[in-house]
Amino acid sequence: MSVQEPPAINVENVVASAEVGQELDLNELNNDLVGSQYNEDNFPGLVYRMQEPKSAALVFRSGNVVCTGAKGVNKVETAIEQVFSELERLGIPVETPEPVIQNIVSGADLDNQLNLNAAAIGLGLEQVEYEPEQFPGLVYRPPELNVVILLFGSGKAVITGAQTVESAQEGVEVVMDELDGLGLLA
Repeated sequence: MSVQEPPAINVENVVASAEVGQELDLNELNNDLVGSQYNEDNFPGLVYRMQEPKSAALVFRSGNVVCTGAKGVNKVETAIEQVFSELERLGIPVETPEPVIQNIVSGADLDNQLNLNAAAIGLGLEQVEYEPEQFPGLVYRPPELNVVILLFGSGKAVITGAQTVESAQEGVEVVMDELDGLGLLA
């Protein structure tokens, strides 16, 4: 474990999907669903924005629903339930949604300035992408974890690709341990 206590992560966005179980008429749905937008020339799905929880659902003709923008797993589940409830209200028979978390994007502050050049070398060039002329952050893919961590010189980190909050937290803990082992944390 690192000398420093790993910071708690802040969940910024949760993306989840669910299946309606049938094909949908998006033009008709757009006419009946208050708060929706659909223009098939711009995007193949109907966009349904919700205020509580603040999120958006992308509803596709195939019956796939992708919800994004929620700042918590429970909030994205509530948003998907809300979409399915609206579909039922409109007379569309739907199965009970079983949301699948696709991606959790979170952030953390490592409370240290980081030397990204030293981090890129120390973390292993095979797990790192770092091209400061193209992007100011270092992209780190820790072996054995299914997350991607973007590290910035300010000490801020963005964790993406996690399917649970716990795996995002584990990603922060792993990178802090590795940076500490390299002597890159004060």
